[in-house]
Amino acid sequence: MYCMQDTKVRCASILSCSTTAHIKGMLVNKFKSSKYAAAARTKIKEISTIKGLVVERKSGSKASWWKQLTTLTKRSVINMSRDVGYYWLRIGVYIAVSICVGTVFYDVGTSYRAMLARGACGGFISGFMIFMSIGGFPSFIEEMKIFHRERLNGHYGVGVFILSNFLSSLPFLAFMSFSTAAITYNMVKFHPGFFHQMYACLDLLLSIAAVESSMMVIAAVVPNFMMGIIIGAGFIGVMMMTAGFFRLLPELPKVFWRYPVSYINYMSWALQGAYKNDMIGLEFDSEYEGEPKLPGEFILSTVLGISLDHSKWWDLAAVLAIIIAYRLLFFIILKLKEQAKPMVRELYTRRTLHHLKKRPSFRKTSPFPSKRHQPAHSLSSQEGLNSPLH
Repeated sequence: MYCMQDTKVRCASILSCSTTAHIKGMLVNKFKSSKYAAAARTKIKEISTIKGLVVERKSGSKASWWKQLTTLTKRSVINMSRDVGYYWLRIGVYIAVSICVGTVFYDVGTSYRAMLARGACGGFISGFMIFMSIGGFPSFIEEMKIFHRERLNGHYGVGVFILSNFLSSLPFLAFMSFSTAAITYNMVKFHPGFFHQMYACLDLLLSIAAVESSMMVIAAVVPNFMMGIIIGAGFIGVMMMTAGFFRLLPELPKVFWRYPVSYINYMSWALQGAYKNDMIGLEFDSEYEGEPKLPGEFILSTVLGISLDHSKWWDLAAVLAIIIAYRLLFFIILKLKEQAKPMVRELYTRRTLHHLKKRPSFRKTSPFPSKRHQPAHSLSSQEGLNSPLH
């Protein structure tokens, strides 16, 4: 009994007088000479003899550019078709609102009051119905998360992602815009003719595509979904305000709002093209009976403030150019974020280390000795205390 107590006291005194580094060294040496270390070395040799376990560091995807594009496009089409809230719900809402617009402006005619009704209908289609495209923002945020994760693994490039997203969404946008334009055009009875109706479909298609492209740019800049919805709604609101319906383009303040905002506003070009497509070639009744009819060109230039210096196809081309500009801006932002992330992380790390070095616990030379690694002493060696074993 006394021998066991003496052994325990001796072991406790050895451990108490040893430093942490010495104890770690004893444990490491003990493990090296144990049977567990021998078993681990044997297992490592067995694994190293298996073929095909060579890990290679890949700098990027080995798939061709065309293979990446087709694969991403197919996957995006499948995801968009399976997600009800991405496009299917929006298509249903667009068709329902189109029927509402058609019934409100049904067979508007060419009377004197009809000119303003046609302008209001065109403004609603080019403004409020395009505004509903913000509903796809949540789904696009989720797609951006997948892109960032796969981009870090080097699966594909930024340009392939942007092009595949546009190609995969194009059929849904085309169905949405063509169904909407067909319903409103035939119920309201805009300018008759197949080519006039096709222009209305293309005008709405490019307008919705422009909104989608602007939402992509906003999603690449904002940090979360809520800020994206708020900023996106505010952006579309500014575009609607300067489109030329709520206030005519010649009456906008020349500084900033007329130049350059109205010229880089896709809604203003789309609305001008829609007005020209509908009213050029038509004649409207005068305010008083017996007076000559008013040509559509006169209504455009005097009542709606639309310039006739260029054709409606130039307006459509301007919307297309703005879409390309948005896509290029989206590409530039993603590239800049990729290059800026390492620098931001390095700067953040340096600042963190700088703040940590200011703390007394992290200083190399501290005026007060630390008590964390002081050698422990037995109770019997301390003055005024006796060990209970003695």
